[in-house]
Amino acid sequence: MAVAFLLYVFAEIAAIWAVGSAVGVLGTLGLLLAGAFLGSWLARREGGKAMRAFMSAARAGQPAEKELTDGMLVALGGVLILVPGFVSDVLGLLLMLPPSRAVVRRWWLKRVEKRAVRFANQRRGPVMVVDSEVVPPTGEPRRDRDQPTVIEGRVIEG
Repeated sequence: MAVAFLLYVFAEIAAIWAVGSAVGVLGTLGLLLAGAFLGSWLARREGGKAMRAFMSAARAGQPAEKELTDGMLVALGGVLILVPGFVSDVLGLLLMLPPSRAVVRRWWLKRVEKRAVRFANQRRGPVMVVDSEVVPPTGEPRRDRDQPTVIEGRVIEG
């Protein structure tokens, strides 16, 4: 993790140096400020869209994992844009744009699903989901204490 952070800092310094050499100090500062303003406007717009989509899915009673993940990625993109530097601005803008955000969302959800299953397997052993229903014995009225409960179902391993 420390190596990745050092590589990021090196890339930011190299990018600022290259832009500063091409357009000068004032031009570099102007580009950094313009990126921050553009990014904050875009974060506000895309964040509002993600919130409206989440509220719509919640009202409809549908799973909102896509909308929730979009909101999280928009927030992360906004933070990256507000961090000074060109590399973080580009990464933040990529998280703001819906097509690239969809790619990151699919990758993120697959990663989280794998980690959740691995964590559950470590804590409780292999995960099993049982799809079942309680069925009273046929032909007789069910008596709670006298008859055993019959459960018909199938085991789905995850």
